[in-house]
Amino acid sequence: MGTVITWWGHATCTVEDSGVRVLTDPLFARRLAHLRRRCGRVPPPEAGAADAVLVSHLHSDHLHLGSLARLAPGTRLVVPRGAGASVPGLRRLGGRGNPAGLRITEVGPGDEVDLGPVRVRAVPARHDGRRLPVGPQRSPALGYVIDGEIRTYFAGDTGLFDTMADVVGPVDVALLPVGGWGPYLGPGHLDAGRAAEALARLAPGAAVPVHYGTYWPIGMDGVRPHEFYAPGDEFARKAARLAPKVAVHPLRHGESVRPEARR
Repeated sequence: MGTVITWWGHATCTVEDSGVRVLTDPLFARRLAHLRRRCGRVPPPEAGAADAVLVSHLHSDHLHLGSLARLAPGTRLVVPRGAGASVPGLRRLGGRGNPAGLRITEVGPGDEVDLGPVRVRAVPARHDGRRLPVGPQRSPALGYVIDGEIRTYFAGDTGLFDTMADVVGPVDVALLPVGGWGPYLGPGHLDAGRAAEALARLAPGAAVPVHYGTYWPIGMDGVRPHEFYAPGDEFARKAARLAPKVAVHPLRHGESVRPEARR
């Protein structure tokens, strides 16, 4: 059957594995607050078709209520523990007493969710998981390992940390953030160089760079524009030096790749 990974832009990917469609951090907006989608069309309606949706943390460009509202009734939504208390709008999308609602599951590091032939395991991330700008610090930022025909690691937003390879474990594919939505990256992020270091530690068979080249602050088109366009190719160059055995696939928006299992 094979596994197909599609990048829709930013941190939004579809992982089709063993007949199960898993969608990550859906963001289907042309504009979000001060951000404008500058590259790639807004994903088509079929991008929202999923058996399960994984949300890595509560920032609005990862947990976007408008995009979640486009999901089909009954879709399983996996979110960090405490998300419902921090984001009241999320509770309105839930299925309790609402036949059109989503089936929301809150998880923390180490928790697992079974999706038929696919199992999803939440893993730690090094990132501020709050609902900004003023949300309390009560929800962890997460990554996820999607274990089916192959193992796919979706890192969400994270910085590099010493135990990353240990907590993630062996994987076939890594979906790694390599940039951001502004000209400067704060702590708790991977740039192209740190993402290549993470790749060397994880040692998967393949990698797809994400979280770059999609959204940019309005009015800042001329401020360090290479930080918008360059991270994917820069990651591929640095990965070739630090992790030469890993096949890196910088995708265009809406493009797919079929990675192979290493086991």
